[in-house]
Amino acid sequence: MKFNFKKYKVSAFLLIATVALSSSCKKYLDEDNRSNFVKDSYFKSSNQAQTFVNGLYQIMYFFQNGDAYGESPFITMELFAGHTTSLGQSVNNGNVIHQRTDAINPGFETVWKNCYRGVANANLAIQYIPGITPMDEGLKKKLMGEAYFFRAFYYYHLVRLYGDVPLILESQNVTSPDLYPTRTAAADVYKQIISDLQAAEASGMSNTDATGRVSLGAVKTLLASVYLTTAGYPLQQTANYALAAAEIKPVLGWYSLFDKYAYLHDNAHKNQQELIFQINYLAGTSTNSIAQLTVPFNLLVGVWGDHLGAMIPTNQFVASYEAGDLRTQEQQFYFSKYHATDDTTKIINFGSYALYKYFHVESSVPNTAISGKCDENWTLLRLPEAQLIYAEASNEANGPTADAYAAVNAIRARAKLAPLSGLTKETFRQAIWRERYHELAYENKAYFDMQRTHMAYLPQSNTFADPTASATEQGVTFKAQYYLWPLPQREINTNPGLKQNTGW
Repeated sequence: MKFNFKKYKVSAFLLIATVALSSSCKKYLDEDNRSNFVKDSYFKSSNQAQTFVNGLYQIMYFFQNGDAYGESPFITMELFAGHTTSLGQSVNNGNVIHQRTDAINPGFETVWKNCYRGVANANLAIQYIPGITPMDEGLKKKLMGEAYFFRAFYYYHLVRLYGDVPLILESQNVTSPDLYPTRTAAADVYKQIISDLQAAEASGMSNTDATGRVSLGAVKTLLASVYLTTAGYPLQQTANYALAAAEIKPVLGWYSLFDKYAYLHDNAHKNQQELIFQINYLAGTSTNSIAQLTVPFNLLVGVWGDHLGAMIPTNQFVASYEAGDLRTQEQQFYFSKYHATDDTTKIINFGSYALYKYFHVESSVPNTAISGKCDENWTLLRLPEAQLIYAEASNEANGPTADAYAAVNAIRARAKLAPLSGLTKETFRQAIWRERYHELAYENKAYFDMQRTHMAYLPQSNTFADPTASATEQGVTFKAQYYLWPLPQREINTNPGLKQNTGW
């Protein structure tokens, strides 16, 4: 797996480090580019180890990176689920929605390249940090735990999106035999992911962390997600449902739900309460385009440079929530109107819904320190997902239980909905799935749910069906090849050991 050296300067498995200087959330955001250091003269002190591990956090920024047309990975992953329109100018986004894209779509390469960059750096940390002396053993264990977490995190994205992928567990250079690797069976990749997360669990992390760093709660939630995924397609290791339920149950007591949905996307509540793990941003250091990508196209409801409309919910999806659901009321998860930026007495009606879930009030206001500089965090894991993992896994293992109902009903109570009760295992399963779609809407969960269940949510009928035999609300029937992304064409062209996924 070798990238074009002229374009990328390094191979996929060589080090590209963008690191920072301290352990706090703010400090790991401070940029300190050391991409040209020599690894043999590095890893000599605890400060260097800390700095290097901080770089593993910064790599996550690629999820929100993209061009002016809204071709960001977090949007691409959502488009595959079929409940999103894109009102902007991106040809590639339109091709994904209508399932006519190909292996040269730049989004496929962006995710592949950056996930393997994360793997490469995690491999270096795991290889070299144990040899640093003197170093506080508690700090060493914690940093190793974070490195194991990130190697698992990046491989978890790779194996779900591309299937069988090269499994590289040692640092590489231009003479390494694995520079042009072949693909490893997904089952073996998952075994390594589970092993890495178990190693992270044993590293002495605190249960929760309000600074933006990996916590035991994040590790256990990710591991439970892995167990839930491996219990479904393609592996169907159904014994892992019980493992998922047991893994996630303690986490439910470590966090609590916000009493306002606005706290999910404001600056004051970053990394707090129900937010288990986020990608952290800070104005003046690192910002993103989440808000301007998710507001209506060319309607001036904020002071960002562009209003791109790249990820817009379908009206049918918003209408599929139960009557009285608080999440669908104006300025909860969605909004259909807002005041003009230059005249707050003027209301702009969108003509459709947009995602208030990602509207960043702080940077939308003129004449402030962060006007037009969106630094809202992107949430990767939060308590409702943990609750729904527990409910689903527990139901699959044991049928409906009081604890499983309680996990789902806590989410429904916040949404002002009646509690669920008296359901069969099958009807409770679909109720949980429906709650996942509605509560975790547009958080990059739906496509992965389709992969592992081989079922799609149909908002038009509020039911679930085989996606390859059912049209979305946009009239598109899912193609089986889209259960996986294609390997980037550049990788196929430069590595004869790689074979393309079926249908691509």
